[in-house]
Amino acid sequence: MSIESSSNQKQQKTSEPSDDDPPTLLQEIIVEILSRLPVESLLRCTSVCKLWYSLISDPHFVKSHLNLSKSNKLYAHHRLIYSTVPKINLKSCSLYHLLCRDGSVNAVELDYPMKHPRKSVWIVGSCNGLVCVAIEEDTLFIWNPSTRRSSRLPYCGRKAQPGCYVLYGFGYEESGDDYKVVEISCVFKDRAKYCTTVRVYSLRCGNWNKIDAFPHGIPLDDSGKFANGVLHWAASKDFGSTYSWMIVSLDLATETYGEVLQPVYGEGEMDLTLGALGESLCVLCNYRGSRAELWVMKVYGVRDSWTKLVSIPYLTDPGRDQFSVPFVISKDGKMLLQFGSKLIVYDSKNSSSSVIQNVDECLEACTVVESLVSPEAPNRPWR
Repeated sequence: MSIESSSNQKQQKTSEPSDDDPPTLLQEIIVEILSRLPVESLLRCTSVCKLWYSLISDPHFVKSHLNLSKSNKLYAHHRLIYSTVPKINLKSCSLYHLLCRDGSVNAVELDYPMKHPRKSVWIVGSCNGLVCVAIEEDTLFIWNPSTRRSSRLPYCGRKAQPGCYVLYGFGYEESGDDYKVVEISCVFKDRAKYCTTVRVYSLRCGNWNKIDAFPHGIPLDDSGKFANGVLHWAASKDFGSTYSWMIVSLDLATETYGEVLQPVYGEGEMDLTLGALGESLCVLCNYRGSRAELWVMKVYGVRDSWTKLVSIPYLTDPGRDQFSVPFVISKDGKMLLQFGSKLIVYDSKNSSSSVIQNVDECLEACTVVESLVSPEAPNRPWR
């Protein structure tokens, strides 16, 4: 081998980039472009070369992409996932199209875990692109519908008992970079007595942990609402003529309970529904057959920050149907919400509403941001 060829080989070796090299300007531009692409495109890009796979699978890139997608004011990277009846299924459609198109949208069927036409599916909640679903009420999955990856949770050890019902909640604990599922098992006994057992599953640790029983009575029949790092349930201490309604919180970092003080509602007979709108806790106050008022807590934990955001009139006799808590409110005042089994868009500027066409009867729904976040334990490989 000549001295000249040996020198050329050394130059080629030293010019190859290593993992320890600082990012080049070209690499930074590539990352900037990739971070604005939808997940479907990014998954294809991972096959282009090892560098792109390394960039896209990097945890910092995953977080950066998530934050950019969440901050898009037009909801270009958000989808609505909803369960259908009478045929059991989960479907998805673009949130942008729901808000911006004139009453029509194309929905697609989803291949969710353990999909079966005779097995019920319950949407527990969504957070950072991950969705928690319960199949037949007791088989739980954390699932990313964008990447089509999922993780089945181990059974918590709960024993079947007569008079028992189960509720769940799902959220993200930022301080520990952990996703948690909460199971509340409620057992009614004689003379209106009851007991509760609460377990918390940590995705990072991969196990269930029993915590203190649910305080302040029992939670009402709905999933926990996640806002500000805390799960919330509507609960009641008593039933019948002394029925009470309160908001019980569970901090996912400390796994301790609290109570959120409510706003001062108006007068009249009403039904209250707890919800979360973006990062804010909210309550929808349905005055039967008249209107629905949406209250939003602007500063978490501060009672005086409850604000009545909008009053939605019932233009016709709703019968048994009621408005749901809005899934989203656009910058121009359009709200996507459920009325009975229909999805509607209410325009708060001109007090008009339109029914979304080409959508099956909706049982429940949630908004999901497209993301690369893994539904598996942090030490598992990305793909």
